[in-house]
Amino acid sequence: MNDTHIIDKPKLHEEIMMKSEEIDFTMPSDLYIGTLLKTLIASKPNANILELGTGIGLSLSWMIDGMDKGSKITTVDNDSKLIAIARRYFGDDKRVQIVCADGTDWIHAYEGDSFDLIFADAWPGKYSEITETLDMVKIGGFYIIDDMTPQPNWPSGHQDHVDGLVDYLEKREDFTLTKLNWSTGVLIAVRTRK
Repeated sequence: MNDTHIIDKPKLHEEIMMKSEEIDFTMPSDLYIGTLLKTLIASKPNANILELGTGIGLSLSWMIDGMDKGSKITTVDNDSKLIAIARRYFGDDKRVQIVCADGTDWIHAYEGDSFDLIFADAWPGKYSEITETLDMVKIGGFYIIDDMTPQPNWPSGHQDHVDGLVDYLEKREDFTLTKLNWSTGVLIAVRTRK
């Protein structure tokens, strides 16, 4: 099996990658996490999905590709320039809500339905507001984080945050989790009970 042979990339994938290079955006999501997100989302018909950390919209393109017509996604980022780019690509899709807001504020203000899948790719929802974010996951829903193995852009001391997060998640009795030393280091947790 050759996992580098990926034939079902989103239509906008190459265009978004070129835009990332054009604006010197150095944190686009890994190709493998995109395929994983697409597959997991495809398992959830009529899903309610949350992405924390829109970035330039690369992961969003994969997630939208996995969604059925009855699903919806909310994606949140605090960078107005990146949000403007994501809106150009996805703003016409009625299933997509693109929010420019501080993730911490958004998480604390959210009062809507629980989520079938949360991809936390920003500090809020991953290293802060973790309890509040996990409380938003439905029973049977996924909580997914990546960049859990050392990355070249990690600041000094970041490994301590990663270790603390993994330790916290391992102690949660309401989630079952799998740690994958694959892609950029992925953790998948599924809520088993309230």
